[in-house]
Amino acid sequence: MDTRTASYAALLLRLALGIMFLAHGLTKLFVFTLPGTAQFFESVGFPGVLAYPVTVFEILAGAMLTLGILPRWVAAVAAVQLLAASSVHFGNGWSFTAADGGWEYPVFLAVTAAALALLGPGALALKPSLRKD
Repeated sequence: MDTRTASYAALLLRLALGIMFLAHGLTKLFVFTLPGTAQFFESVGFPGVLAYPVTVFEILAGAMLTLGILPRWVAAVAAVQLLAASSVHFGNGWSFTAADGGWEYPVFLAVTAAALALLGPGALALKPSLRKD
């Protein structure tokens, strides 16, 4: 691994994942609306009430990842959340362009989040860990 550039690679990964989470959460909130998202969750077998904490998590996780606040922890939780979300798409096939969306995109995001959790926060993280330093 090139130690001169690895922290910048992690920064890019963290920013991309953070912006994606912000976009997903804000889309649930402002485009689909929380009641609409709850209705979608119910239509795919999840309790509708989960739409509310999932939306809050995606917005907060996106902000925390983008800023570099506890990114390893946030990314680890995000990987689990994304794998659970992926389960909705497993029966639809691989491609996300399939009817009702395939599983390629959510699984890719779950793996990306897991990679960030393992890699670390990268450059310019505000609070990279729980240590007091």
